[in-house]
Amino acid sequence: MKKSSLRWPLLSISGVSVIVLYCAFTFISWALYPDSYGPTTHYLSRLGNFNYSPFGAYFYNLGCILTGIAVIPFYIGFYRWYTNRWYQKLPLIMGQVVGLCSAVALIMIGVYSEDQGSPHMAASSAFFLLNFIVLILVNVALLLHSDFWKPIAIYGLAIDFLTLGFEMVMGGPLVEWFTVFGSLLFVGLLSINTLARKTPSSQEDMR
Repeated sequence: MKKSSLRWPLLSISGVSVIVLYCAFTFISWALYPDSYGPTTHYLSRLGNFNYSPFGAYFYNLGCILTGIAVIPFYIGFYRWYTNRWYQKLPLIMGQVVGLCSAVALIMIGVYSEDQGSPHMAASSAFFLLNFIVLILVNVALLLHSDFWKPIAIYGLAIDFLTLGFEMVMGGPLVEWFTVFGSLLFVGLLSINTLARKTPSSQEDMR
């Protein structure tokens, strides 16, 4: 029996899950934060600090763990953008591998909350470094695909290098917020493009 053409690809389903999970748990934990809190004065991980938010921290840390789990099928789902051209497929596979490592780092951010000190800092640093690398790899690969909407790649690369520039010039929590939510928007745009594109059996993929 022929499969329904309305079936969502793995990347799109998991991409939406990533956005919903992270935003829902983050804003719940923000609502439960007992003191004033904002992107210009606090890093996101402060929401998961049990010393500052004993109850709300559970939600933020659980959100990081669940989001990290959802990131795993998201990167696996990039197989839908494979072609037979090695110079397009190779950086995409590399991006998948790095992306899966970033998923583990995000899970560890939730496991080791901010109040645990060094383990949390190591996980957080690893996640942002891996996220920087993966955005370069996947966007370079996708730019070489005729079905990919090129403005999305330009946006993804812009987020990456603007983050680097902002970090060098000003630093602080606002840069982290910009990176995280800018990356989530990229996930959303890519999920839409993946849903809208031609099936992977197109001539582009067979070249």
